[in-house]
Amino acid sequence: MIFLNKRVKNTMIYSALLSMLLFVFPIMVSADAIEGTTVVTLGENLTQEQQNQLLREMGVADDVEIIYVSNAEEHQYLGSYIDSATIGTRAISSAKITLTPEGAGLNVDTNNITRITEAMYLNALVTAGVQDADVYVTAPFGVSGTAGLTGVMKAFEVATDTTISEEQKQVANEEMVRTSELGEKFGTDKATELMTRLKEELGDTKLETDEDYRNLILRIAGELNINLNDDDVNALVHLLKRLKGLNIDWNQVGNQLKNIRDNIGEILDREETRNFIRQFLDFVIQIVDSIKSWFSS
Repeated sequence: MIFLNKRVKNTMIYSALLSMLLFVFPIMVSADAIEGTTVVTLGENLTQEQQNQLLREMGVADDVEIIYVSNAEEHQYLGSYIDSATIGTRAISSAKITLTPEGAGLNVDTNNITRITEAMYLNALVTAGVQDADVYVTAPFGVSGTAGLTGVMKAFEVATDTTISEEQKQVANEEMVRTSELGEKFGTDKATELMTRLKEELGDTKLETDEDYRNLILRIAGELNINLNDDDVNALVHLLKRLKGLNIDWNQVGNQLKNIRDNIGEILDREETRNFIRQFLDFVIQIVDSIKSWFSS
């Protein structure tokens, strides 16, 4: 598990909670999905010794189902958003996913992952519709972790006998990358707030042209004192248009929030932070319920 200072940890969790709030894209889980089912993904460029090392680290049974992730798959899902040099030429990072009881939510731990944080994995997986699972992403040495993200989605499909749409996978990756890039430029707090405010506006704002999206982005960025350049704005326009086009299940959003609130003590270890997020989630649940009523009227 990556050890983070208190402020960064809370910021990452806050970002994850907000992403769960605004964009949960559920998939239909097969009735054959069984609690406790475990699937392992291994980067296909690992040596046999490294594979054995990671399997021992994961503590899986000898008969666990193993699938492989290729570097080509990494480029397929991240190549439009991260330069090829960052993705690299080898798939090394690996993952284990274990299905948990319905409503348990997602838990993500990592080891030797240097670029993709636990919160980034969580955000992307929730966006892709992955739910109710314990996820562990690891590598035999420090790596970016891009193969791990692709691997977890792939493992969830196998474990639940479902298919995550290609569009969901692509949007999840794009959202993760854009937020990460903005965080590097303006700080995690501001990047998270910007993305959150933009998402909040998507459901209530009439957006038809690129200019509508640009005006929205520039208005919110201005309110937050964020000076976006043209490339930043164009990238956000592209992302928001794709997010706008995805189907959102507000009932699922509400269920995720209620589950997080009820189990918040297991997520955070500071009482004042737990109290703040409980209050925040209670407030947001009211908003979600209002939105659901609006859509049903």
